[in-house]
Amino acid sequence: MEFVDLRSDTVTRPTPAMREAMARAEVGDDVYGEDPTVNRLQEMAAAMLGKEAGLFVASGTMGNLAAILAHCGRGDEAILGNKAHTFLFEAGGISALGGVHSCQLPNQPDGSLALEEIEAAIRPDDAHAPVTRLICLENTHNRCGGTCQSVDYTRAVGELAHGRGLAIHLDGARLFNAAAALGVSARELAAPVDSVTFCLSKGLCAPVGSVLCGSREFIRKAHRIRKLLGGGMRQAGILAAAGIVALETMVDRLGEDHARARRLAEGLARLPGLSLPLGMPATNMVFLALDASVPFSTRQVVEELRARGVLVGVSGKRQFRLVTHYWVDDAGVAQAVEAFGTILA
Repeated sequence: MEFVDLRSDTVTRPTPAMREAMARAEVGDDVYGEDPTVNRLQEMAAAMLGKEAGLFVASGTMGNLAAILAHCGRGDEAILGNKAHTFLFEAGGISALGGVHSCQLPNQPDGSLALEEIEAAIRPDDAHAPVTRLICLENTHNRCGGTCQSVDYTRAVGELAHGRGLAIHLDGARLFNAAAALGVSARELAAPVDSVTFCLSKGLCAPVGSVLCGSREFIRKAHRIRKLLGGGMRQAGILAAAGIVALETMVDRLGEDHARARRLAEGLARLPGLSLPLGMPATNMVFLALDASVPFSTRQVVEELRARGVLVGVSGKRQFRLVTHYWVDDAGVAQAVEAFGTILA
């Protein structure tokens, strides 16, 4: 059976152009800095985000971890949201591997952190307290519904952080989705931050990898940490080649995924027994909840959908997350709506 897979945009497969580029990729030993395709990807990514240098890493989790460990020493504190991907879904790596203490602030409904709460969380110079080193932001914000952080907001956090001698790291796993939704460049969204990581393997459709960008000195530190984490890859140009095609061909089409997410949400919102707890999608994520009147469990709905060729993610008790991407077309959106309608009927 051919499935409409809405579980995540991580399920995307490489396009034919990516597969061809991978087969033809010129490679070398990247640990020695000799893979020309990796070098080209890193330079391209850094230029697109307005940073001096880039570092190809295996995943967004590795990119975030390497960044935070490059900014912070053991016992230092990083301020982040209580719904941040780094806090919820990265295995506590910053604490387990870096000894970095986290201060979790409540994310606002749009995914932002309130400026006054950030300022209040910055520690005084006191021997009893950890040293505040870093503020971490997320754009788009996964668990707040794929919401976007604006240029103005990110600039305001940058002014606050830099005025207090702190750095900012941006988890920009879906930064290009935010740029497409806001009608700005990813470079503008990344301008106020000291480091940023984005994923090639989500909406951009490449099979593996993320790129961490920042100053040359920062990337030098992060490169050493990547090695410590076991992330030194050899002839990685085969993977980087797909990332280059992703940046060349996938960025400008992300608005199509957002439009399909809206159509999906509109169709599902019309069905009895379903609601959109986070409202209409800001980008490519639809969060959906079963009303109390629906007699089925979340597991039952997932199984019934699978039997009808539709795969969805579970994001909470009686709540689902549906994510559109390159491999979900208009027919797939219609099939998903029809499947939900049949089950609820």
